[in-house]
Amino acid sequence: MSRQNKFNLYFDGVKQAFDEMRHHKLRTALTLLGMIFGVGAVIAMLSVGEGAEREALKMIESMGVNNLVVNARPADGEVLKSIREHSVGLSLRDVQSANETLPFVTNWSAEKQVNTFSLFSTEGRSDAAVKGVTANYFALSAFALDDGQAFSDDDNAHFRQVAVLGSEAARSLFPQGNAIGNTIKINHQWFTVVGVLSQGEVGNSKIQGVKLGGERNQVFIPLATALKKMNFKPLEDELDAFKLALAEGVEPTLAAKSLRHLLNRRHGGEKDYEIVVPADLLAQHQKTQQIFNIVMACVAGISLLVGGIGIMNIMLATILERTGEIGLLRALGARRKDIARQFLIESIAISATGGLIGILVGLLLAVIISTAAGWPVAWSPFAIVLALAVCMTIGVGFGLYPAKKAARLDPIVALQRD
Repeated sequence: MSRQNKFNLYFDGVKQAFDEMRHHKLRTALTLLGMIFGVGAVIAMLSVGEGAEREALKMIESMGVNNLVVNARPADGEVLKSIREHSVGLSLRDVQSANETLPFVTNWSAEKQVNTFSLFSTEGRSDAAVKGVTANYFALSAFALDDGQAFSDDDNAHFRQVAVLGSEAARSLFPQGNAIGNTIKINHQWFTVVGVLSQGEVGNSKIQGVKLGGERNQVFIPLATALKKMNFKPLEDELDAFKLALAEGVEPTLAAKSLRHLLNRRHGGEKDYEIVVPADLLAQHQKTQQIFNIVMACVAGISLLVGGIGIMNIMLATILERTGEIGLLRALGARRKDIARQFLIESIAISATGGLIGILVGLLLAVIISTAAGWPVAWSPFAIVLALAVCMTIGVGFGLYPAKKAARLDPIVALQRD
């Protein structure tokens, strides 16, 4: 048989399969429901899971997988006074000591939140947070500039009053977009804007207190300027956090142990700080995602199993209805493999139709979840193709037995039964 004849044969089989589906609309619809809901639920959950995974990975990458982050632990009242008897809190001396003592540290940055009660320009006001940072903070945090430039170590050393604005803060303070070179007032001090950060990522994820896209509504000034010219509470930590960049090939977990030993000695054994290892967060996230994928695979398997059983039931019922037709076809010369092929095509057509509709339902459901709950979603082409492939496999697997049963019918018995 030529390739064209084979194509025509399969094309006619597909056409007949869809004709059968149209003739039994209600029965077909009920059969499709299992595949539609199963595939739709899986696609929706995978889309939400993929979105959460990508956002978490972006968050971890912004912290730097090969970095260590040290955060100050807040305390109040008598607890803080007790801690200060042994430790001055997180300070510049801590990060400088780590940089000088630990050979695997290649770079560092530090930050301190400023207590802001007033932030405005001649064109607008803003509720942005103000943070004092070192010059290399932007590079270690992977923040890109959209306009202007970041302040330098020289600006920090000479206590210059310059500022870099996040994109949202820049829009609030300078609606006309002319931020560079203009001034803003933070509390009682005037600062000249030298740079504006790019938009960055927008999201709601937060890991270890760091929010994805949080820099968009922040104002950054030199750390030394903030510590010298801004007011802070008594006994407050000099730094809120600092970040250490590790040399290539250094194991972050082992580096964290060395850093913890150093800080314990400097802080008199007080646990007034915490060390965050982004590499460990990444490994933990990947393990959690693996468990999620296994659970999703089980849910998908059960859902598609139910759908496959429904397809098998409908195909067996179809054989009983079309016994006379099968007998007539066999009497007219149709071979067993022709009968089996036709029923197998019908089974695949049902499962493929259910899978395609299920994918559309899943994508729509993911959009609804994202809109209603504010969760991030991301489309995975691999997951969509895999879902459709599994549907086709289900159609073949659960349609094979009915197809063989139809092919094995004795034509004489079939005609007599009709």
